[in-house]
Amino acid sequence: MRASIVCEDGYEARKLASLIYSEEGGETYITEIRSVIGNEVVIAIKDGSAHSILLRDIAQAEGFADFVQSVLEGRHRITGAAARRDRVEIDKE
Repeated sequence: MRASIVCEDGYEARKLASLIYSEEGGETYITEIRSVIGNEVVIAIKDGSAHSILLRDIAQAEGFADFVQSVLEGRHRITGAAARRDRVEIDKE
């Protein structure tokens, strides 16, 4: 399954891609979605830190939260994340 998430800009897209998945280790970093406030998603990663990501709009924020929920529940795993301009392509299986 693949989702294309549109961020506020290229910086936010690169930040999101790097915070949720590492190509080198094939590892998913995201452990929790702490909150969704408008177009802002606050995520927690494995080291316990929290990070804010600004997406294009509320629909993108809710879509991202829905897409990664099955990963957080352990039913799927992220297999790739790549930033292209203001978009992040996220793959899961």
